[in-house]
Amino acid sequence: QLQLVESGGGLVQPGGSLRLSCAASGRILNTRAIGWFRQAPGKEREGVSCISSSGGTKYYEESVKGRFTISRDTAENTVYLQMNSLKSEDTAVYYCAADTPHGRLCPREVIPKNFGSWGQGTQVTVSS
Repeated sequence: QLQLVESGGGLVQPGGSLRLSCAASGRILNTRAIGWFRQAPGKEREGVSCISSSGGTKYYEESVKGRFTISRDTAENTVYLQMNSLKSEDTAVYYCAADTPHGRLCPREVIPKNFGSWGQGTQVTVSS
């Protein structure tokens, strides 16, 4: 399994911004679609965003459209999730994931069972 590491979480006020990063050792991230998920206390893990290996295809969950932007930097071998206009309901542990059935493409359903490798998660808390 791919070893993924998330970073960039923290405490932010409503309306603020954070940028999450997902990295892995080696250059292998550049050959894989990467998804971002989140899990709030007492709730199921949900897909937030996904980007294909080329960066040409991106998916966003409805509630984050227009506020979150997923991108990848092939030189840095890193995938980012820029989160703006944060709301209290965005509070969750955020995970990046890889190893979809098609490898380079985001699955039709961005759900946990379609991803085989996971990071340890980073906490995002939106509170005043």
